[in-house]
Amino acid sequence: MISRINLYKLLPWVVTCLLITPILALLLSAFRIDNSGSFQHLIDTVLLDYTLNTLLMILGVISLSFIFALPVAWFVACCEFPGRTLLQWALMLPLALPPYIVAIVYTDLLDFSGPVQQFLRIVMGWRYSSDYYFPDIRTISGAVIILSLTLYPYLYLLLRGAFLGQSGGLFQAARTLGLSPLSAFFRVSLPLSRSAIAVGLSLIAMETLGDFATVHYFAVSTLTTAVYNTWLELGSLSTAAKISSLMLLGLVVLISLENYSRRRQKLYQRSGATHTELRFVLRGWQKWGALLFSWGLLFFAFILPLSALGYYAVNYFGASLNSALGKYTLNSVWLATIVAFLALLIALIVNFYKRLSPGVFASASIRLSSLGYALPGTVVAIAVLIPFTSLDLGLNRLLIANGYASVGLLFSGTLCILVAGYLMRFSAIAVGSIDSSLSQISPSLDSASRTLGQSAVQTIRRVNLPLIHRGMLTAFILVFIEAMKELPTALLLRPFNFETLATYVYQFVSDEMIEYAALPALLIVLMGLVPFIVVNRLLEKAT
Repeated sequence: MISRINLYKLLPWVVTCLLITPILALLLSAFRIDNSGSFQHLIDTVLLDYTLNTLLMILGVISLSFIFALPVAWFVACCEFPGRTLLQWALMLPLALPPYIVAIVYTDLLDFSGPVQQFLRIVMGWRYSSDYYFPDIRTISGAVIILSLTLYPYLYLLLRGAFLGQSGGLFQAARTLGLSPLSAFFRVSLPLSRSAIAVGLSLIAMETLGDFATVHYFAVSTLTTAVYNTWLELGSLSTAAKISSLMLLGLVVLISLENYSRRRQKLYQRSGATHTELRFVLRGWQKWGALLFSWGLLFFAFILPLSALGYYAVNYFGASLNSALGKYTLNSVWLATIVAFLALLIALIVNFYKRLSPGVFASASIRLSSLGYALPGTVVAIAVLIPFTSLDLGLNRLLIANGYASVGLLFSGTLCILVAGYLMRFSAIAVGSIDSSLSQISPSLDSASRTLGQSAVQTIRRVNLPLIHRGMLTAFILVFIEAMKELPTALLLRPFNFETLATYVYQFVSDEMIEYAALPALLIVLMGLVPFIVVNRLLEKAT
């Protein structure tokens, strides 16, 4: 019989192995010989273009996101102006909007038949598209702008935290030495935020690499769309695995470069220093400039898309409200709930293993269990599909060989594979949240509990869990939000006749029926927005 001590050490590694098995299967499948010749055909024709488009997308999005996030983070963290308190949390709201929903809104607004060009034709007297030039949004540039508007909050959150954590004395010392405020910002504050910038841009780059719906809707061919097309259109799982492995290699290089760039950086802040010294009162044109930039960014990134969705949802409410919408809403809610609960359970298992047995093995367990979050949804789908398909084939062969009837696609053809894909993708969010919460609990509390005769399990139940309940709720809500919005994994792994709100919206988007997509899209946003506000309030209370 396995002892209780060995069980709590064994269980985290069982969970970790289950989460990384799809990645190992993906790599093994990528090295198999492709008899169909599909991958060689891609190399000879379009793979280079797909790769260049992907690189252009990543470079464009991280550059524009940096331009968006840096000023507003500085304004709300280090300046005083009207509306700053409201803006500091409102600027995070674009995270609740899936990029592909913002894409369809702006496409409808800016197309030839949209209100913007109609207004220009009325005012200027133009009649045909040949009478004037208007930039086409369905290009790489348009995709870069849309993704930047929805992804900049990743960098904004980290930069705001970095600026708030900096000692105001360092900035004032630079001013004393003769530097202007602008020079002190670029020579003191910005270098001190290098770590936050590197992490934030890495997150944005990974989200850009993993985006499917936006680039597919704008007809921009990237490696992500190549995975989708080679699997569903060419039917070549081996080719899709090879392309996915290339993307995995790119992610490894990206993360390695980010870690290498910060290898010698060590920043220390005096605990007595506060950021209140660094709060500048903006007046005149500076105040109006900060207000115009901050509210302008929030308007184009959140207020305008949400208003457009609300307008279409109201005007087409009767046509959009049907039994299918209710069914798919329930599908999304209970699927996201199951995934969030299981992800929270995984996070508790691996994090308490680290707390009870700190060391290299425990840290490795957490790192390995979090690998899936760095992978695009299409790559995760292919990675999960390979072992689940092999498992189904092996099980059916075994049953037939022993005289039993085949059970069909028991794993790869049911919701099991979709839940597994979501867990592989989003468990890292819960793991990180629980890890952050546990790190704030002094180990001396555990020692005191054990001294009073409590076992490890009793200490966890009676001491640790009550103290991290806010972190547990945050982890659950964050995973729930991401699962509600996830599209690529659902598109590739959903069983037949199973739809989520995300796939339901995507069907209307693909058919250019934005009016009918508005109501379910608005439901996705609201179901992400309400928990998002709850998490923000919890974090405010924690601080």
